[in-house]
Amino acid sequence: MPFIDVKTNKQVTKNDEITLKEQLGKAIAILPGKSERWLMLEIKDSCRMYFHGSDAPCAMVQVQVFGKIDAQKCEELTAEVCRIMQDVLDIPVDSTYVKYEEVSLWGWSSQNF
Repeated sequence: MPFIDVKTNKQVTKNDEITLKEQLGKAIAILPGKSERWLMLEIKDSCRMYFHGSDAPCAMVQVQVFGKIDAQKCEELTAEVCRIMQDVLDIPVDSTYVKYEEVSLWGWSSQNF
């Protein structure tokens, strides 16, 4: 039950959106037990965002998952997310934050896990 929320100050084309969806869908499998089948993804572009006091391209990627996450796997996913942001949106790896959140209660299909 992962959710990835991507916010960036760059404009994202439809082609880039599809590429992000596909690549993040593959990347989530770095976390054990997670897959694109259950991934919900939100992409918000053209946000008013500043990093280092500048409006140069940047991104904030939040990854929420039901249950616990292995710290080493988070390291791997962070590297992959930063690579994806750089390759797809031309956002430097040092201008992307990745935040993880472990969620103990998660609802779906009228019930909670």
